[in-house]
Amino acid sequence: MALKYNIATLLLLESIFKQNKYIVRYEKGTFQSGYCILQDKRVVVINKFYDTESRINALVEIFQQIELTNTDFDEKQLKIFNELAQRKLEIE
Repeated sequence: MALKYNIATLLLLESIFKQNKYIVRYEKGTFQSGYCILQDKRVVVINKFYDTESRINALVEIFQQIELTNTDFDEKQLKIFNELAQRKLEIE
């Protein structure tokens, strides 16, 4: 399944991070890749000037770098989580 680059997918990805106790924020910044992760505070900051597709891609990149668990996800969240987890395994 390919990710759809729309607001619904973005909201699902944000909810996956939220359920893993991460805060997703959109801010101005000079961070190189368009996002930064503050591990100690579990905050993900993404460039606020990114469009929806770039925001989704940034969250997917972050997903590949940190450990998230699939706790109490609904069907749509679980589908995306499993797809991203499978991609992560293929990369490793």
